[in-house]
This record gives sequence, C-alpha cells and structure tokens, in this order.
Amino acid sequence: MIMMTKKQHRSNLRRALRPRLPKRLKRIKLPKNPLRRGKGDEVDNRLVEAIQNLPRITNETVAEHREEVLSSARKYIYPLSHSKRRVVSITVGLLILAVVVFFAYCGIAVYKLQSSSTFIYTVSKVIPFPAARVGSSWVSYESYLFELRHTMHYYVSQQQENFSTAAGKRHLAQLRQQAMAQVVQDAYVKQLAAKYHVSVSDQAVDNEVSLVRQQNRLGSSNQVFDEVLSEFWGWTQADFKRELKMQLLTQAVVSKLDTGAWARANSALSQLQNGASFATLAAQDSDDTTTKGNDGNYGFAIDRSNSDIAPQVVGALFQLQPGQTSGIINTGYSLEIDKVTSISDGKVNAAHIVFDFKPISAYIQPLQKSEKPHQFIQS
Repeated sequence: MIMMTKKQHRSNLRRALRPRLPKRLKRIKLPKNPLRRGKGDEVDNRLVEAIQNLPRITNETVAEHREEVLSSARKYIYPLSHSKRRVVSITVGLLILAVVVFFAYCGIAVYKLQSSSTFIYTVSKVIPFPAARVGSSWVSYESYLFELRHTMHYYVSQQQENFSTAAGKRHLAQLRQQAMAQVVQDAYVKQLAAKYHVSVSDQAVDNEVSLVRQQNRLGSSNQVFDEVLSEFWGWTQADFKRELKMQLLTQAVVSKLDTGAWARANSALSQLQNGASFATLAAQDSDDTTTKGNDGNYGFAIDRSNSDIAPQVVGALFQLQPGQTSGIINTGYSLEIDKVTSISDGKVNAAHIVFDFKPISAYIQPLQKSEKPHQFIQS
C-alpha cells in the first residue's frame, strides 16, 4: 500500500471537489485540512459535506429536478387555492345574506309599515312590488306611491298639514284609500283601452301641454313651470306628463265608449246646420244647468288665459268670428258646440251647448263585479 502524504491527500481532495462546484461557489475558501479536527473543525467539515452532497444537474436530470421543485411547491399552492375558495364562499354567503336582509326589510316596509319614504319609492321603481291584482294585471307599489306622494306633498307644502297628529293620521288614511282606488281604476282603464284599441301617444301628450302652455296656464317659462310642479306636487315635468297621459287615456276610453253623447252632439250640430235656434237647442239639450236657462251664454267675457274654460274650447273660440258656430269640441269630459256672440278688447262673449260624457265608473263597475280587485296592502 502506497502511503500518501498529507499534501498529496489534500491535493487529491481538491481535484475531486472542483468539478462539482458551481461557479458561484468557486470563491469559497476551503480549509487547508478539512480532516483535521480542532477549533472550528466541526463547522468546516459540515460545509465540506454539504458541498459534496450538492446535486449535479445535467441535461439528463433536468426533468427530474424540475419535478422535484414543482412537487415541493404544490404543498404551498394547495393551501393558497383552498384559501381563495374559502374567501369566495364567505363573500357569496355575505352577499346572499345582504340580499335576504334587504328584501326582508323592503317587504316589511311595504306590506306592514306601508312606507312612503323616498328610499322605498326609489326601490319600488326598480323592484315591482305588487300592491294589488286587478283581473289579469298587477298594480305596482310604485304606482300607488306615485299617486299618494304627490297628494301628501301638496297638503304638507301648501296646507301645512302634519300627518303625525291624530287628525293628520286620519286624513292620511283617507288619502291612502283614494290613491289605491285611483291606481285600481287606472288598471281597469288600461284593460278597457287594450280591449277597444284605444291609445294615447307621447305626441298627443306634448300637444296637450303645448295647448295649455300657449294659454299661460303652466307658467310663463320652463323654469317657472318646473318650480310650480316641484313646489305644489313634488313633480318633475316627466311626472306631470305621466299623470296627464293617464288622464288623456281615461278620457279617450270614455269618448270611445259613450256613443250616446256623440249621438246627441251630432244630432244638435245637424239641427244647427239646418237653421235651428242655438238658444232653443241650448235650453233643450245642454247638460250645463248653469247656462241652459240663459240661452247657453257663459255670462262673462273669455280671454285666452281663462282657466274656467277648457283649453280646447278657448282655442276654438278665438278662431271664430261673431255669429259663427263651432263644430263638436271634445274637452275630454264633455262634448261642446260653441257660438261666438261678440268680441271686444281681445275677449270673447260666447254661448255653448254641453253634452256630458258618462263617468268612467260607469264602464269600470261591471268589470269590478266580474273581476274583483285583490289588494295586498291595507289602504
């Protein structure tokens, strides 16, 4: 056996370790005698052992080492993905809970407390809580609040009424009943309109607004109009047009169904065209008890802004000359035939023959008997 000197042994150990060292470890200074024990020998020997055990990565072992790295990383990925699922589950749970609480609160506010607050009114515009069922159609709580809130606003702003007092609560109960009756009536009107193919276009609403604006009944400007609507009713112009459209639809349904009023008006017009006396027909056929005994005369001069006369009539009167008679004028509530007797200082003196329409209730009552409305709130 050839005995190696300590110097040869150290040289051979360095040559054996050199190929396995990565470049970044080549700078590590090895102990001169790693096998020598002494102060600090244990630390030096552990360093040498760790360096010797470093894996050698080659082209053949790259896939194996990659799999080892990935497998060791999976133990951190799984808890992270599990944590994400837990966060999502908690978030979804809280969201469902919030929705349930929201609907529960709204349900109590609507059906138990009958809240008319701005918040509930805003919510009811999005979520159609039913307030009543009328035949095959539903009445929304939003429609009910639309009718109720503008009436309440008027009494609070213009009459300084306090609905928290005993008398105020009794009055509020009456207003609730009126609002519910109105929206139920509107539902029947819509059913009749659909049955008899009656409709009111947005253009017809705009024309009605223009007619009234021309007679200075809605303020001298849009700003004044907006201020009046807001002050008296808490409305916007869109709210006003919505209400007006429903009124026009009701009038159109009555006009369609009340064939008797049209027959009477057409008969009177035909007699006038054949030379009959206007005063005689007014006394004989007019439904206006205050004027029929006075040959149909209004009894006062009419100007363009007279709010006591239907705007359709005012518009027709100022297109006539003294002695001329109009055709049949549909005011929405009645049919009229008017005659101008004189014009003085921009004002008209005239007479009229009135043929009242039946009230809408005459056509709704049969429906109410056959299809009773069912209310979901106690008005």
